[in-house]
Amino acid sequence: QVQLAQSGGGSAQAGGSLRLSCAASGRTSSDYHMRWFRQAPGKEREFVAAVTWSRGNATYADYVKGRVTCSRINALMTDYLQMNDLKPEDAAVYYCATGCRDSFDSASCDYWGQGTQVTVSS
Repeated sequence: QVQLAQSGGGSAQAGGSLRLSCAASGRTSSDYHMRWFRQAPGKEREFVAAVTWSRGNATYADYVKGRVTCSRINALMTDYLQMNDLKPEDAAVYYCATGCRDSFDSASCDYWGQGTQVTVSS
């Protein structure tokens, strides 16, 4: 069992920044990956970012590329999603997930954070 605890959501002005956190605990592997998804009301859940740090690999969705950066503090087993230049369309509930067999398919992920709300005002 893996637990993912999220924090860092909130509100920001358009053009502002937020940093989301996802702290892992439980029986994670030493090379656990992290995926980020988001879901806005009335819309499908969509891919945001995927990272496998042992491979130095990070992938970002086109609509956030250049504005979003993944990072990790290994000692804290905590991943971060730094979001800059926020746009109103970024407003959504953001989820971190791991145990995914397909980096881009949220249905393939076994473990999920509880989600954190991001709102963007213009």
